Amino acid sequence: MSEKGKLFLLPTPLGENVSHTIPEYVVEVMHTLDYFIAERAKTARRFLKDINTPVPFPEMVFFELNKHTLPEEIEKFLDPILDGKNMGLISEAGLPGIADPGAEIVALAHRKDIEVVPFVGPSSIFMALMASGLNGQQFSFCGYLPVKQPARNQTLARLEQHALKTGEAKIFIETPYRNEAFIKDALSTLSNSTTLCIAANISLPTQYINSKTVKEWKNIQMPDLKKKPAIFLIGKSVSGYYRHTK
Repeated sequence: MSEKGKLFLLPTPLGENVSHTIPEYVVEVMHTLDYFIAERAKTARRFLKDINTPVPFPEMVFFELNKHTLPEEIEKFLDPILDGKNMGLISEAGLPGIADPGAEIVALAHRKDIEVVPFVGPSSIFMALMASGLNGQQFSFCGYLPVKQPARNQTLARLEQHALKTGEAKIFIETPYRNEAFIKDALSTLSNSTTLCIAANISLPTQYINSKTVKEWKNIQMPDLKKKPAIFLIGKSVSGYYRHTK
C-alpha cells in the first residue's frame, strides 16, 4: 500500500490582480499539485493561472465543495491522498477553514489520519482585527447577523453589551450589497462611545480601514461600500491593555 499524501491548506488572494500577496514558498508548493478541492473550480483555475502553474489544466483534478455537494461525494474527496497523492484545499478568498466550508474537509482528513499542512496567507478577518485597534487577545467572529428585524438589531445590541462588559472584540461579515444597511443599523443601535471599525477591500489597491466611535462616524461622510467585501468590528478601543495585564 502506498504512503499517504498530505492535505495542504492553501491561501488565496482577497481580490483580483493581487496574487503577489501569496508567499512565494506557498506558490512553489502549489506548483507541485494536480489535485485540488475548491468551492468553484473556475475560480481555482483562474488563480492557478495567475501564479503560472506548470501543471497543464487537463491533467488537474478538481473537487467542488459547496452547498450542492452531497455528503457521500465529500467522503470520497480525499481518496487520492490515501493513494499517495498530495492535495490542495483552496478557499474562494483567504484562508481555507476560516469562515469557509473547507473546515469539513479538514475534519475528514483528521478522521482518516491524514497529515494537514496549513500555510499562512491573507485573511480578511484577521487582517481587519490587526488594523482595528480593538482587543487582539479576546475576540470572536460572529459571522452574519440575522437579516430580518427586529432580530438583527437585538442581536447587535446583545453582542455589543458583551463586548463592552468583557472587552472582547466582535467581528462581523456582511453580504456586500447589505453593507450600507448594516452600517445604518449599527449607527442607530450601538452606543455613541462604542468603537466601530470598517475594513473593506482589504489588501487591494482600494483598501479602506478606519476605526472611530459611533458618535464620530455619525459626524463624517461614510465610505462608499457598494459591492465591496467588508469586515466590521465593534468593541472598546485598546488603551494600555497589554501594559496592565503583564
